[in-house]
Amino acid sequence: MRYRDIEIVLLSTAALFTFVTGFIIYFVFLYRNRQLKNKQEQEQLHAGFRQELLKTRIEMQDQTLDRVSREIHDNITQVLSFVKLNLALVNTPDEERRTEKISESRELVSQAISDLRDLSKSLSLEHITRQGLVKTIQAEAARLTKSGMISATVTTEGDIFPLGEQRELVLFRIFQESINNALKHANACNFKIVLQYIPEMFILTLEDNGCGFSLAEALKKDGSGLKNMENRAALIGAVAVISSKPGSGCKIKISLNPTKNTVYPDGYSNSTG
Repeated sequence: MRYRDIEIVLLSTAALFTFVTGFIIYFVFLYRNRQLKNKQEQEQLHAGFRQELLKTRIEMQDQTLDRVSREIHDNITQVLSFVKLNLALVNTPDEERRTEKISESRELVSQAISDLRDLSKSLSLEHITRQGLVKTIQAEAARLTKSGMISATVTTEGDIFPLGEQRELVLFRIFQESINNALKHANACNFKIVLQYIPEMFILTLEDNGCGFSLAEALKKDGSGLKNMENRAALIGAVAVISSKPGSGCKIKISLNPTKNTVYPDGYSNSTG
């Protein structure tokens, strides 16, 4: 082989080696960039999740505090006022009437203590977690009905199973928000809650008999509570379907596949057990 041919082969080999080396370096650089971008996106997703979950917890507590404030003012304060009136009549010379008023006062104080105990439990998110979604919603519905603000009924279908702490907290917040809308905006007098536990599927249906609204117009508004419900449902891997029209109330249906994994940040439970 002539010297010129050898030189061409060597140059070609060197060029090919340089090209291959450059391609590998470029591929590695591109791969690392994609890894970094994915990591940043995951961090943003986790930060967004933590922020939204914290916001949900704060709103749940605020909503509960508002309700506690109303119940103390409208219910417990009234009961204690009756006790005060009864005690003012204890000095009556009529012993039978005095005994009756003392007995009545004891019952009223006992009722106030029981109501305060229930209210104190409802302030704790840990209590909600321990009780589970069904019992928490049942207790809340019973309190709402007892208060006279709205008649709330709860129906459960299927064998109840846990959905996971974060999912149940978010679902309870959606329930709270729908109740708030029914009371403040819809002027509803009846509210139906249906929890359906189906193998590999959970459905929460919330329905009121209020004045209804134009769904398209409501979703256009900034800060719409309906958008919050949809976003929060998506946060836990669920789908929210909202239907309403003027004069026909509002129906919210949340569908969730509890066996489908939802991406949670480290430290947050995705367990359904």
